Amino acid sequence: MPGQRFKIGIVGVQPGRSWAARAHIPALRALSETFEIVGIANTSEASAQAAATEMGLSKAFAGVAELIAAPEVDIVTVAVKVPPHFEILKAAIEAGKHVYCEWPLGNGLAEAREMAALAAAKGVLGVVGTQARIAPEIEYLRHLINDGIVGEVVSTTLVARGGSALRGGTIPDRKPYGYLLDRAHGAILLTIPVGHTLAALRDVVGDAAEISAVVARRRPTAVAVDTGEILPVSAPDQVLVSGVLASGATISIHYRGGAPLDGDGLFWEIRGTKGDIRVSGSSGHAQMVQLSLMGARAGETAFRALEIPASYRTGWPEDVESGNVARLYARMAQDLLTGTRTAPTFEDAVAVHRIIHAIERSAESGCRLVLTDRKGTRTTVLAGKRRTSACCWT
Repeated sequence: MPGQRFKIGIVGVQPGRSWAARAHIPALRALSETFEIVGIANTSEASAQAAATEMGLSKAFAGVAELIAAPEVDIVTVAVKVPPHFEILKAAIEAGKHVYCEWPLGNGLAEAREMAALAAAKGVLGVVGTQARIAPEIEYLRHLINDGIVGEVVSTTLVARGGSALRGGTIPDRKPYGYLLDRAHGAILLTIPVGHTLAALRDVVGDAAEISAVVARRRPTAVAVDTGEILPVSAPDQVLVSGVLASGATISIHYRGGAPLDGDGLFWEIRGTKGDIRVSGSSGHAQMVQLSLMGARAGETAFRALEIPASYRTGWPEDVESGNVARLYARMAQDLLTGTRTAPTFEDAVAVHRIIHAIERSAESGCRLVLTDRKGTRTTVLAGKRRTSACCWT
């Protein structure tokens, strides 16, 4: 309804460094006619009060439970580290709140599935923050591919850098970055930059039908620059995937941990029968960096820049991070008002979690996985076991 404002409570705000402070709050303030931030909650009331004061917010809740129970809160935004997602989301959904959860939805496929099922059962809207999917460059790229600008897609190749450890095996600060070194926390190279970019890749070229993967940890330790401590690393810093898309096109992905030397951190090429398109960025975190497109028609010997139409950016924050998050919130509002499903949902998140699960299972088993559902349609993998044959069927 025109003039309706959705009231949001945010869980997890640390001024100056948290994703909520950098992206969510500026995005919501840019959409002030549609959303109102009614308050925040952190691990303690004192922390929430300090953050609220610094960010210019009116209310700090005593805790997450109080925020969820507040009758004035329509939407609970979960922007904390991955391990607490499950319990916070479960409580919010059971309280009948709509939820916006940062990606990953859960710490693994099982948690993601349970959250999606619970949201559906309770009739609430669950939105996940895979905002690379709605970046202007990705939306325009999808339009170009759907319009057949490259003809039939023959292959797609993605090489990128990302993750917490910099070249040389260091992290800048132990407190915000140390937990990323532990694979058990679910916030690793495979789940964060690879997961965000996979969500966008699926929208552009479709789902995978077969996957073979290697997931490796080449650096067993990292140095925290601020404290000088040598920290153990269990998270992988190499992810290699090869396979076939449902369309028959081949796919190749190599993500490497750390930052690039020259600021060139993402190369994604889509090759077609009529031409090629390249996507580039300064980092493999496609959801956080300015992307650019270049294209060449078959027979041409040089790529040229592809300008994004102004309509894809007009009216949104210029900052990449808050701009993409604002676009996602706007879609969430539209879905709540009209019953559409234009924002990435928990079901969409489960689809990406399934691909990540398949990558992990392929790497563990040494098998190439054929991704099938119960009807035999090539979509997503649920499990895989080591077998004597070349393929593992689900």
